[in-house]
Amino acid sequence: MKLRTLGLTVLGAVGLSALTACKKDEAAPAAAAQAPAPAAPAIKAAPLPADTPLPQEPQEEAAQAPQGGGTVRGIVTFKGKAPAPNPIIPGTDPNCEGMDLVDQPVLVTDGKLANVLVRVQGNVPGQPTTPPSTLVVVDQNRCMYKPRVQGAVIHQPLVLMNSDSTLHNVRGVSGGKQLFNVTQPPLKTKEAQPPKEADVIRLKCDIHPWMTAFVVMSPHPYFATTGEDGAFSIQGLPPGTYTLEAWHETLGTKTAQVTVKEGQEATASFEFVAAK
Repeated sequence: MKLRTLGLTVLGAVGLSALTACKKDEAAPAAAAQAPAPAAPAIKAAPLPADTPLPQEPQEEAAQAPQGGGTVRGIVTFKGKAPAPNPIIPGTDPNCEGMDLVDQPVLVTDGKLANVLVRVQGNVPGQPTTPPSTLVVVDQNRCMYKPRVQGAVIHQPLVLMNSDSTLHNVRGVSGGKQLFNVTQPPLKTKEAQPPKEADVIRLKCDIHPWMTAFVVMSPHPYFATTGEDGAFSIQGLPPGTYTLEAWHETLGTKTAQVTVKEGQEATASFEFVAAK
């Protein structure tokens, strides 16, 4: 199973003006609908050093868990008929050519559910005291965010890449509060630290309103995102009993208890059910 602990960034360089906020923002279960809010101040961030290597594709393992401890593996399944994907009307921007023409928040393959962020709730004894220095990347590619869902450690460097030859803006919302709204020029990269108080950050582009992505924050690196096989693996977890949370953007959350022993593997599973 590939860990998909990918993260995002949003930032504003001095001199770039923020685009106005959307007139409305659709809500996710962990990020409630917001009323129109005054534009938040642009995030100040220095450009990346010229010699900083940037990935051409989003990294698969942004937050490395410490060595030792135990491992938790599991599968997230979906019971019932998955909702039909929503059609996307791409508009007239020629730079969006080749983009997906459907929005599929509930992505099910052979009964396995993708894009579920599984994390250990709360703090973990002995967890790292400093965030990973590796970059968490979200890419704007063919007018879509990639990946759609990923995790990040609070204060871990987040980088937003614009691989398109068109202008995007990134508006971040958490808990009904607008955190930032910054421009993203064509083929540019910027960096910023995630807000400390955020839990789940929803990203939207006001220029291309179908674009949506989520970054789920954690105080430690003990999390993973399921792929199309529904599998997840959390490694290096110190021995103890923990509550795991499985978060999905439209289906809500599920929890499970797991006991981890040094050098051993524990299992946990989650099942989401289609609405009747």
